[in-house]
Amino acid sequence: MARRQVTLIEVAQNAGTSLATASRVLNGSSRRVSDALRERVVESARALGYIADASAQALARSSSPVVGLIVHDIADPYFSSIAAGVIRVAEERQLVVVLGTTGRDADRELELVSTLRSHRARAIVLAGSRSTDTARTRLLAEELARFTERGGRAVCISQARLPADTVVPANRSGARQLARALAGLGHTRFAVLGGPRELLTARDRVSGFRAGLSEAGISLQAADVLHGEFTRDGGYEAAQELLRRRSDVTCLFAVNDVMATGAMAALRDAGLTVPVDMSVAGFDNIPTLRDLTPGLSTVALPLERMGEVAAELAFDEDADASSEAGTDGEADETNGEEEPGRHRTVRIAAEVVLRESTAAPAR
Repeated sequence: MARRQVTLIEVAQNAGTSLATASRVLNGSSRRVSDALRERVVESARALGYIADASAQALARSSSPVVGLIVHDIADPYFSSIAAGVIRVAEERQLVVVLGTTGRDADRELELVSTLRSHRARAIVLAGSRSTDTARTRLLAEELARFTERGGRAVCISQARLPADTVVPANRSGARQLARALAGLGHTRFAVLGGPRELLTARDRVSGFRAGLSEAGISLQAADVLHGEFTRDGGYEAAQELLRRRSDVTCLFAVNDVMATGAMAALRDAGLTVPVDMSVAGFDNIPTLRDLTPGLSTVALPLERMGEVAAELAFDEDADASSEAGTDGEADETNGEEEPGRHRTVRIAAEVVLRESTAAPAR
């Protein structure tokens, strides 16, 4: 038979104090209680086996030790690496991270933020690209504003489109640098696996890659960009479509590493060899690349550090929000202004890493 839960009233009666005093001690109220009374209440709770009510504690403190981390897909190494950084900083502060995944569903993302607000979470970190859906972005912005008005802290890892501090990866400038490096190998005929059309991260990376090629005197046509899911299977299917076109492409750029991994599998299944028959490059430098053969050329982002920076912004009001020198100092925004005023923006630099998956084209 389950043991009956001890109530706060019983703790107060056993300690010889008022219910209000017991609540202030055990639920974390900021109101002052003398050391003698505090000791009596704590000892009473220990003797009776009292377990504090987390909801009552959150109400007393106007927040809880809970931090919400919302990502698109935790199975994606990009997000799991960011999550590792957020969790590391949260645990150092003895906070609890609650993870929510959206599956890139804007309604689900909004629902998760609303739920965390209702539970008085201390902070919310949203990791993942914003989209071209301005109506959904506006609804999310309103929900985040309600959350912060009640004392919560919100931080995004994406484009600076929401009323929150934002960690902005160098998506556009990183892709631009990669394009110049690949053109420098001698490639002149490129294709791009561009991911979903509505994702701003994908758009920024395609835009940056196109700009880098243009600087090298190479034109990237709309037909050279194939769109699909931001997943391994999306990359596989897009690469298959490219092969069906029987194009003369010598170098393929996928706007994230998991798509590039799928593309390499599609090329291998078609009997082609990377980089002899086609060079392949990605973006992010996810940890799983260390097991990929040949090694994938990519644009490296410090993914765990991005999570740490976001958490530091969320937990420390005076956290250093100075720019971390995005490549070439470029903004990485697509069509629109950053949130003005009080919100901080930290730009994260990217670095081109050329590995065995890219080489000079066969003559």
